[in-house]
Amino acid sequence: MTVWYNVGMKTLIAPSILSADFADMGNEVKNMSDVGADWIHVDVMDGVFVPNLTFGFKMIKDLRPLSQLFFDVHLMINQPKRYVKRFVESGADLVSFHYEAEEDIDGTIEVIKSAGCQCGLAINPDTDVQKIAPFISKLDLILIMTVFPGFGGQKFIDGSLERIGTAARLRDKYAKNAVVEVDGGVTTLNAKSIVKNGANVLVAGNAVFGAADRAQAIRELRGE
Repeated sequence: MTVWYNVGMKTLIAPSILSADFADMGNEVKNMSDVGADWIHVDVMDGVFVPNLTFGFKMIKDLRPLSQLFFDVHLMINQPKRYVKRFVESGADLVSFHYEAEEDIDGTIEVIKSAGCQCGLAINPDTDVQKIAPFISKLDLILIMTVFPGFGGQKFIDGSLERIGTAARLRDKYAKNAVVEVDGGVTTLNAKSIVKNGANVLVAGNAVFGAADRAQAIRELRGE
């Protein structure tokens, strides 16, 4: 497992396996180590909070032995508190859940932390970033969605850079060791601007899995 992010580290790239070949998922995950990815981003969707269904506990459990990379599990499900402990037990290194999907945010954070896992809080593009301020001191990661969650391959929403900057300023004020992760429409063309506005971790789906040279795509996303 990779070391948790430390201030001063390079920009981390977290390829989303939502864009991988589902028929060859084991080899796709193994390949991410070979091409220089830092994390594996796992999008869990329930068909209720978002209009799509993806992975569950067994997928994560089966993939876990195939990679030493950090498993960044993003829950796009209603009432995630019911399930977060099982995702940790399945092999998640970090579990993020949505502000919009859970009434008991403090309680959900506590369940994740008490299970020995890093915790992130995600917000949709139409949620005021300031709403997560009361929780930031307890978080390891702030996940800014730059598309509406549910499907890969969407275009980065205009105005998202300002939201990333707001999240970074809140992080600096309340939790200096937390990171800002950006998910949605990240490409080699906009990555530099995203990082300039304060992001530490870039989730990239098609930009990595759809690239002819995945290693080169990851280097370009990092700005190397």
